[in-house]
Amino acid sequence: MIRSMTAFGRQSRQWDWGSLVWEVKSVNHRYLEISTRMPEDFRALEMKIRSLLGKRLGRGKVDCALRFQKNEGLGSTEVSINEALAKQIATVSREVDSYLYSPAPVNSMDVLRWPGVLQTPEMDIETVHKGAMALLEDTIDDLVDTRLREGEKLKQIIEQRLSGMRDVVAQVKDRVPEVLIQMRDKLEARLEEIKTEVDPARVEQELVMLTQRLDVDEEMDRLDTHIEEVTRVLEKDEPIGRRLDFLMQELNREANTLGSKSQDAEMTKASVELKVLIEQVREQVQNIE
Repeated sequence: MIRSMTAFGRQSRQWDWGSLVWEVKSVNHRYLEISTRMPEDFRALEMKIRSLLGKRLGRGKVDCALRFQKNEGLGSTEVSINEALAKQIATVSREVDSYLYSPAPVNSMDVLRWPGVLQTPEMDIETVHKGAMALLEDTIDDLVDTRLREGEKLKQIIEQRLSGMRDVVAQVKDRVPEVLIQMRDKLEARLEEIKTEVDPARVEQELVMLTQRLDVDEEMDRLDTHIEEVTRVLEKDEPIGRRLDFLMQELNREANTLGSKSQDAEMTKASVELKVLIEQVREQVQNIE
């Protein structure tokens, strides 16, 4: 199925140790470009995050952001003392007192304020990381679902434009024989006006050359082929944006050639209409993965 590159996914979850919020958004880009923003405690997950996104997404500029809120009440009643550190601080304090003329007394609160003396239970960082990765997978699922929904809408738009292209090509094919007859009649009328005897073989030769210059059968065949190829590619279950972009270039080249060969107002109008339809599809293709 077609996937759009423009999408947004957001998931949040609460645990005993805190809450996590993932936000992943993507826009169109030639390749897969990933940028991450997360707290320092989660930087060790960056390679896993990039690997997971690389497996699920083919193209797009992806911005992946994580917010973490620790549960402040976690372990608030479970405070312990680092006895070894407290004793070491007290011993060192007495040694320093012996060097001073009038040492100030050190009370228990001074010791407790020393970094590392009071200890609170730390979170199990591995558990937190597992929760973050599981939540990220859910967020990517959300993002991919959005891409698929947007892609289905883009497919419908493209198919409508392809139907319009087929109609234009059919009109041109019907119009070409009439144009050739009109050009022949104009040439014969002009010869009649100038009342000049002309070698019939020479007239036929000029008509053949004129017909060759106006012949657009090859362009019509290639337009039909490219339109059918676009229709076939739309059914592929893989990234197809680059292939479609190339086909748009080929369609536009044939439409330009049709316009340059046109000697008729209706065919010129058809060429312009065809290029408008191709450009409309090309704009949509820029958002397809």
